[in-house]
Amino acid sequence: MQGDEARLLLGFPPNSRPTPSQIKAAYRKKVWESHPDLFPVHQKSSAESKFKLIAEAYTCLQSGSGGGGSFSATYSHVVRTGVPKAQGGRKNRALIQIPFLLIVLGTVGLGGLNATRAYRKQKEACPSHNPFLP
Repeated sequence: MQGDEARLLLGFPPNSRPTPSQIKAAYRKKVWESHPDLFPVHQKSSAESKFKLIAEAYTCLQSGSGGGGSFSATYSHVVRTGVPKAQGGRKNRALIQIPFLLIVLGTVGLGGLNATRAYRKQKEACPSHNPFLP
Protein backbone atom coordinates (compact mmCIF):
# COMPACT_ATOMS: atom_id res chain seq x y z
CA MET A 1 0.00 0.00 0.00
CA GLN A 2 1.28 3.46 -0.90
CA GLY A 3 1.64 6.22 1.68
CA ASP A 4 -0.95 8.46 -0.04
CA GLU A 5 -3.52 5.65 -0.10
CA ALA A 6 -2.87 4.95 3.57
CA ARG A 7 -3.24 8.61 4.51
CA LEU A 8 -6.52 8.90 2.59
CA LEU A 9 -7.85 5.73 4.18
CA LEU A 10 -7.14 7.08 7.67
CA GLY A 11 -8.62 10.48 6.81
CA PHE A 12 -5.51 12.60 6.22
CA PRO A 13 -4.81 14.76 3.14
CA PRO A 14 -2.60 12.93 0.57
CA ASN A 15 0.59 14.98 1.01
CA SER A 16 0.35 15.56 4.77
CA ARG A 17 2.88 14.44 7.38
CA PRO A 18 0.86 13.27 10.42
CA THR A 19 2.66 12.60 13.68
CA PRO A 20 2.63 9.11 15.17
CA SER A 21 0.09 10.20 17.80
CA GLN A 22 -2.21 11.60 15.08
CA ILE A 23 -1.85 8.36 13.12
CA LYS A 24 -2.72 6.33 16.19
CA ALA A 25 -5.76 8.48 17.01
CA ALA A 26 -7.06 8.28 13.42
CA TYR A 27 -6.47 4.52 13.36
CA ARG A 28 -8.42 4.00 16.59
CA LYS A 29 -11.28 6.13 15.31
CA LYS A 30 -11.49 4.27 11.99
CA VAL A 31 -11.21 0.87 13.67
CA TRP A 32 -14.05 1.75 16.01
CA GLU A 33 -16.22 2.80 13.05
CA SER A 34 -15.48 -0.27 10.91
CA HIS A 35 -15.05 -3.15 13.35
CA PRO A 36 -16.75 -6.25 11.90
CA ASP A 37 -18.46 -7.16 15.18
CA LEU A 38 -20.51 -3.95 15.01
CA PHE A 39 -22.19 -4.88 11.71
CA PRO A 40 -25.00 -7.34 10.91
CA VAL A 41 -24.10 -10.73 9.48
CA HIS A 42 -24.75 -9.81 5.83
CA GLN A 43 -22.36 -6.80 6.05
CA LYS A 44 -19.58 -8.52 8.03
CA SER A 45 -17.45 -9.53 5.03
CA SER A 46 -17.23 -5.99 3.63
CA ALA A 47 -16.56 -4.57 7.09
CA GLU A 48 -13.84 -7.17 7.64
CA SER A 49 -12.07 -6.27 4.39
CA LYS A 50 -12.24 -2.55 5.25
CA PHE A 51 -10.94 -3.34 8.74
CA LYS A 52 -7.96 -5.19 7.26
CA LEU A 53 -7.22 -2.30 4.89
CA ILE A 54 -7.23 0.14 7.81
CA ALA A 55 -4.84 -2.08 9.76
CA GLU A 56 -2.55 -2.29 6.73
CA ALA A 57 -2.65 1.50 6.29
CA TYR A 58 -1.77 1.95 9.95
CA THR A 59 1.26 -0.34 9.73
CA CYS A 60 2.34 1.36 6.50
CA LEU A 61 2.20 4.83 8.05
CA GLN A 62 3.80 3.72 11.32
CA SER A 63 6.79 2.14 9.59
CA GLY A 64 7.15 5.05 7.16
CA SER A 65 6.55 7.92 9.60
CA GLY A 66 9.22 10.28 10.88
CA GLY A 67 9.55 8.23 14.07
CA GLY A 68 10.59 5.47 11.76
CA GLY A 69 11.46 2.12 13.15
CA SER A 70 10.69 2.84 16.80
CA PHE A 71 7.37 1.01 16.57
CA SER A 72 8.82 -1.96 14.69
CA ALA A 73 11.98 -2.01 16.83
CA THR A 74 9.93 -2.05 20.03
CA TYR A 75 7.63 -4.70 18.61
CA SER A 76 10.52 -6.93 17.55
CA HIS A 77 12.17 -6.49 20.97
CA VAL A 78 8.98 -7.57 22.71
CA VAL A 79 8.61 -10.53 20.35
CA ARG A 80 12.23 -11.63 20.90
CA THR A 81 12.48 -11.17 24.65
CA GLY A 82 8.90 -10.99 25.88
CA VAL A 83 9.70 -7.80 27.80
CA PRO A 84 9.30 -4.22 26.56
CA LYS A 85 12.19 -1.81 26.96
CA ALA A 86 11.66 0.65 29.79
CA GLN A 87 13.34 4.01 29.12
CA GLY A 88 15.98 2.65 26.78
CA GLY A 89 16.65 -0.80 28.09
CA ARG A 90 18.28 -2.18 31.22
CA LYS A 91 19.23 1.09 32.93
CA ASN A 92 16.55 0.87 35.63
CA ARG A 93 16.84 -2.81 36.44
CA ALA A 94 18.55 -2.26 39.82
CA LEU A 95 16.01 0.38 40.82
CA ILE A 96 13.28 -2.16 40.26
CA GLN A 97 15.00 -5.21 41.78
CA ILE A 98 16.32 -3.72 45.02
CA PRO A 99 12.98 -2.52 46.47
CA PHE A 100 11.33 -5.75 45.38
CA LEU A 101 14.04 -7.76 47.11
CA LEU A 102 13.68 -5.70 50.29
CA ILE A 103 9.92 -6.19 50.30
CA VAL A 104 10.25 -9.95 49.83
CA LEU A 105 12.94 -10.34 52.48
CA GLY A 106 11.07 -8.13 54.94
CA THR A 107 7.86 -10.06 54.44
CA VAL A 108 9.61 -13.40 54.90
CA GLY A 109 11.52 -12.15 57.95
CA LEU A 110 8.53 -10.63 59.68
CA GLY A 111 6.34 -13.55 58.75
CA GLY A 112 8.91 -15.90 60.26
CA LEU A 113 9.01 -13.90 63.49
CA ASN A 114 5.23 -13.94 63.75
CA ALA A 115 5.13 -17.66 63.08
CA THR A 116 7.77 -18.33 65.75
CA ARG A 117 5.94 -16.16 68.27
CA ALA A 118 2.63 -17.92 67.54
CA TYR A 119 4.28 -21.35 67.84
CA ARG A 120 5.78 -20.50 71.24
CA LYS A 121 2.47 -19.07 72.48
CA GLN A 122 0.62 -22.20 71.39
CA LYS A 123 3.25 -24.43 73.04
CA GLU A 124 2.94 -22.54 76.31
CA ALA A 125 -0.85 -22.70 76.21
CA CYS A 126 -1.01 -26.43 75.46
CA PRO A 127 2.16 -28.22 76.58
CA SER A 128 2.60 -31.71 75.25
CA HIS A 129 4.08 -34.55 77.25
CA ASN A 130 4.92 -36.49 74.11
CA PRO A 131 8.58 -35.77 73.12
CA PHE A 132 7.83 -36.42 69.45
CA LEU A 133 5.16 -33.73 69.21
CA PRO A 134 6.11 -30.08 69.16
